[in-house]
Amino acid sequence: MQMTKEDFLAKANLASKNTLMETLDIEMVDFGDDFLVARMPVTSKVYQPDGVLHGGATAALAESVGSFASHIFIDTENMFVRGLEITANHLKSVTEGYIYAKATFLHKGRTTQLLDIRVTDEADNLISICRLSTISLPKKK
Repeated sequence: MQMTKEDFLAKANLASKNTLMETLDIEMVDFGDDFLVARMPVTSKVYQPDGVLHGGATAALAESVGSFASHIFIDTENMFVRGLEITANHLKSVTEGYIYAKATFLHKGRTTQLLDIRVTDEADNLISICRLSTISLPKKK
């Protein structure tokens, strides 16, 4: 029996309990055959001292959605995912609302994956462009 989109997203968000994703209020909100979307509220807890969104919080959102995307497209019975490298180019400041990160695959290999992650605000303005490489490694039995 295949899971509904709502059931899948609920399960994904439950997996974030007691993690950085819960601390930053990151929530998985949509997915398809080749993408995953997460959102994060922009509040004072993710600000820089001068009251704008911290680039590190944006990078944490990007790495969370990208790593999770790699995770859902592999055999999790036998493999696990780790991030190798993330880059982030921040283009616009944000002070309120939500930001959305959409992760799509540029390369989906058996061992390594490369994802493009576009971070936008509620008006669909581009906030940051990120690239994440991940690796899928065998679980020790």
